[in-house]
Amino acid sequence: MIRAKGVLRMQRSANIYARVEPDIKARAETVLGELGIPLSFAIEMFLRQVVLHNGIPFEIKLPARPPLCLGALSPEELDTELQKDIDDCEAGRVYSAAEVRAAFQT
Repeated sequence: MIRAKGVLRMQRSANIYARVEPDIKARAETVLGELGIPLSFAIEMFLRQVVLHNGIPFEIKLPARPPLCLGALSPEELDTELQKDIDDCEAGRVYSAAEVRAAFQT
């Protein structure tokens, strides 16, 4: 803020330089373009949220369990994972499609 003759004036802008993977930048610009939001405005919105939340405005954490990559499993590991699924089904630990859909909508 700049004070001139008793009037508060906001600085017009400040520059930020950041290195970002070109593919991520392009994909983000595509999404933001569909929303009608310029990248610079999205960055400003993020920074305003950081200030409002006094930190990162979303949860950052590692997944509880890394996703399974079937191609990386040995035949024995694949059998073990499939047996876990069979055991879950037999024990009634199943979810309907509606329950799964509802979980993703919240």
